[in-house]
Amino acid sequence: MSDFINIINHERRLNAALKELSISELKDIQTKLDNVVKKREQEEAELEQERQKKKEKIAELKRTMQEAGIDISDILEEEIGGEVLKKTKQKRAPKPPKYEFTDENGERKTWTGQGRMPKALQKAVDNGRPLQDFLIR
Repeated sequence: MSDFINIINHERRLNAALKELSISELKDIQTKLDNVVKKREQEEAELEQERQKKKEKIAELKRTMQEAGIDISDILEEEIGGEVLKKTKQKRAPKPPKYEFTDENGERKTWTGQGRMPKALQKAVDNGRPLQDFLIR
C-alpha cells in the first residue's frame, strides 16, 4: 500500500497528518471527498445497470434460440472450422472387473486391474500365488 492509503485508512495517522489544517480546509477536503464518493457510486450504479441489461439480453436471446431450436454449437461450429461441437462430455463406462478375490474379512471383492492393487490381493501375490489365479472367467 502507498503511504497515502496507509495514512487515510488509519484514524490516528490521518488525524496527525491533518493536524495543521484549519476547519474550513478540512470541510473543503470533506466536500471533495464526498464528490469523489458520489461519482464512484454513480459509476458503480451505471455498471450494474449495464450488467443487468446484458443479462436480460442474454436471457432473451436464449429464449429465442430455444424457441427456434438453435443450440450455441450450431452457431459456433461454422466459426471454428465447421466441425460439430460436442454437446456435453459423457463419462466413460466403468471398466468391468478383471480379478476376483476374498479380503481379510471374508468378503468377495473385484478389481479392474487398473490403479493400485488392493491390499488383500497384493498380499496373496506376495505370498506366491500368481495373479492369473484371480482372473474372472
